[in-house]
Amino acid sequence: MITQLVSKPLSFFKPDPNQPRKHFDEAALRALGESLKIRQNDPVQSKPDGIMIDGERRLRAAKLVGLEKLDVILTDAALTDSQINVIRLTSFFHREDLSAYEKYLACADLMAANPSWQMKDLAETLKLDASMVTRILSPSKCIEPWVMAFKAGQVGVSDVYAASKLPEADQAGLLALKLSGATRDQLEQASRKARTTAAPAVKLSRISCQLPGGVTVAVSGKEVSLDEAIESLSEVLKAAKKARDEGLTAKSWTSAMKDKAKAAG
Repeated sequence: MITQLVSKPLSFFKPDPNQPRKHFDEAALRALGESLKIRQNDPVQSKPDGIMIDGERRLRAAKLVGLEKLDVILTDAALTDSQINVIRLTSFFHREDLSAYEKYLACADLMAANPSWQMKDLAETLKLDASMVTRILSPSKCIEPWVMAFKAGQVGVSDVYAASKLPEADQAGLLALKLSGATRDQLEQASRKARTTAAPAVKLSRISCQLPGGVTVAVSGKEVSLDEAIESLSEVLKAAKKARDEGLTAKSWTSAMKDKAKAAG
């Protein structure tokens, strides 16, 4: 494989029709173009024939403000479409975000191109949290009206995720509720209620799970269903990550959570 950093006129570059980004905001492009006039911090990437691998926004921004050339890393590596998409998506997710719908399409395409992958493989490849990947791909479990509303920006990824937990027969009612003005919390409550109604849950006073390494995770209460345990553990995970980022120890976080529970009760 040969790679080289060179400067090429804008006429050299050719957009790739498989580019996952579908929407380009002109104001944002113009601002990026003005910054490129001062300094191009990151070279774009392309094949030797000029077909773009990464840097479509920078190319469009440069054209918009009248630049004549861009720095580019040329590579003659025999990259598959899937490998090129990984390069682009890694860049997109950790720089300028795609729209939520574009993320879904791009990730779904990447999963389809790699049939042996599980969600954890996609998360590892893109350096994302596994729970985020689950949410991004949640439209694949929804009926078409939900996907269309998601594409149109009428609903967000959290709304779609709530709908994806329901059987398809119950999703239309949830969409109508959302489009009538329901909040995210109201949508989650309706989704939880619908799941409970659809299948009476077995409830226990304690649900525990033995993990490798001798660690046991448990959820206890007067009556706890598996869905309620999942919701509770999800909230605990968020709180624990926040505590870690704030520099708390396991002991101090445990005390803080006890104080919070007492105050709420």
